[in-house]
Amino acid sequence: MTSPDLLSKLTAPQLMAHSEPMTIPRVLIIDDDQELCALLAEFLKLEGFTTHAIFDGAEALHHCRSHNYNAIILDIMLPGMQGLEVLRKLREFSHTPILMLTARGEDTDRIVGLEMGADDYLPKPCNPRELAARLRAILRRFEGQSASSNAPVVVGQTRLSSADRSASYKGADLNLTSAEFNVLHTLLLQAGQVVDKDSLSERALGRPLQAYDRSIDVHISKIRKKLALQGGEHLIVSVRGAGYQFTTSPDASDP
Repeated sequence: MTSPDLLSKLTAPQLMAHSEPMTIPRVLIIDDDQELCALLAEFLKLEGFTTHAIFDGAEALHHCRSHNYNAIILDIMLPGMQGLEVLRKLREFSHTPILMLTARGEDTDRIVGLEMGADDYLPKPCNPRELAARLRAILRRFEGQSASSNAPVVVGQTRLSSADRSASYKGADLNLTSAEFNVLHTLLLQAGQVVDKDSLSERALGRPLQAYDRSIDVHISKIRKKLALQGGEHLIVSVRGAGYQFTTSPDASDP
């Protein structure tokens, strides 16, 4: 059932606000609340997006195997195949940026979702303006990093290519999500320097770091695990009270 709080945010003045002209990004909404999907679709259309909604997780998963989108909005609380299971299966074949919608106060779902490859999250009920802003931030980072330079960033045996958004260590593909790629890219550009969490959130996720927001920590943890599979578990160093540092010293001692 659609929350009255969320519906109250979809006011006429907001719906009259148009975004600047841009290439229209395609967004898939996966949520069983059909009324909410219709309202979000109307708002996002006027904000410069084109949308398609699917109300069932299994159907959405099948649909995504043959259709491409610039971003996906995924509700965690779905009937039948739960949202987290949809997320897990999506990440087996898709790197499309995913923004989760979670129940307010359900921190566990948010952390698990980020660990499973979601790029960002918003609690429901959410402000539709913030939803549009988060989508733009995700797309800006995804597209901006890809278009910034075709030259790969290489630090030791770690290599990132913005051209195809691929990342490898010792020649092995790291299979990073969009957000993970952005975080690692930001650290590599400042290799040897400490990057604070506020800067990481701004540059990699496109938004200020909020109180009690563990998104950066979760993304760093996932990147570390993927590097560790290839022997690079010590490449990213935590600097207490300061942030994170990508160090080249482990690479220097590699055979």
